[in-house]
Amino acid sequence: MKTVLSTKMLSPSQKELFLNSGLGLVEYDALKIELLDVKIPFNYSNYIFTSKNGVKAFLNQANELDLSKYNAFCVGEKTKSLLEENGVKVVEMAENASELAEIIAKNHQNESFLFLCGNKRRDELPDTLAENNVWYKELEVYRTLLNPKAFQRDFDGILFFSPSGIRSYLLENTLGNSTLFCIGETTANEAKKHSKNSIVANKPTVENVLVQAIKEMLFRT
Repeated sequence: MKTVLSTKMLSPSQKELFLNSGLGLVEYDALKIELLDVKIPFNYSNYIFTSKNGVKAFLNQANELDLSKYNAFCVGEKTKSLLEENGVKVVEMAENASELAEIIAKNHQNESFLFLCGNKRRDELPDTLAENNVWYKELEVYRTLLNPKAFQRDFDGILFFSPSGIRSYLLENTLGNSTLFCIGETTANEAKKHSKNSIVANKPTVENVLVQAIKEMLFRT
């Protein structure tokens, strides 16, 4: 039986998708997220979130507030859903940080923003905002820590959800002949440094990575 490794623990419905396909699945968290003990100011109207971790940090401190008066600008469907479930208005959503920065620079240039980010945040978004004279402030609210684990075996496929996840996995393992399934271009660019066998999901969602892996594993001879 072909077996795939997910470098992130999957939800029950995501797992079911996999197990129904007859493929073997091993999963672990290649990364640990630690929310930082920093005070988030709530005197801004506009907040930028590039991941659900930033939203979690925001919600942790906002429990007494009327969240409907805040505007969110975010990356990804899951981040958008988490914000909307908690009553925060999502003004703009994009598939990645570069795209979000372009939208903000084009349509919201005269507004000011607080960007709630992690220690591994990439430069595209702040650089684009700065180049277009959009006023923003950045606050690090969580840290991504590598969580290495050694596997004494090879996998037919490995699912990666961030460049940091790849770096974490490689601390204790090699890629061998595994096919790497990546959630987006940024992750794929990291994968290409270490392997010629990488495939990018059609859409940057966990489900899409799973579907891509299942199709590839089942229909490849």
